[in-house]
Amino acid sequence: MVNTEEFTNRINKVMEYYDLSAASFADKIDVGRSSISHLLSGRNKPSLDFVMKIINAFPEVELYWLLNGKGTFPKKDSAAPVETKKPEVKKPADDLFTSTRDPENIPVPPPAQGKIIQKIVIFYSDGSFEAYQN
Repeated sequence: MVNTEEFTNRINKVMEYYDLSAASFADKIDVGRSSISHLLSGRNKPSLDFVMKIINAFPEVELYWLLNGKGTFPKKDSAAPVETKKPEVKKPADDLFTSTRDPENIPVPPPAQGKIIQKIVIFYSDGSFEAYQN
């Protein structure tokens, strides 16, 4: 059985970690604002649906920690909230679309064994294209 008072303390930790008010937390997990209010006041107990909405909205929250207080928050592999993480974008050092390459010397990889190239289409920066067919 989940201890409701301790559960609400953990909900408060999640809201503090993400710097969310009760209303914005409710919006984030897609529940009514009154649901959060009733839960935080101890009037209602959390449903499974409510718990799963938290887990789905906040990947740093471990289910076992949320329900029992055992484990870690945020997860050890999560150093920051999802909203502040920026995806790492790697730009290839050299590719077929780099304008600094000599178009006469672009290497064409050999076709996979048993396959025959039927058509090659080259798109230019002005929107035009050329198609070469075998």
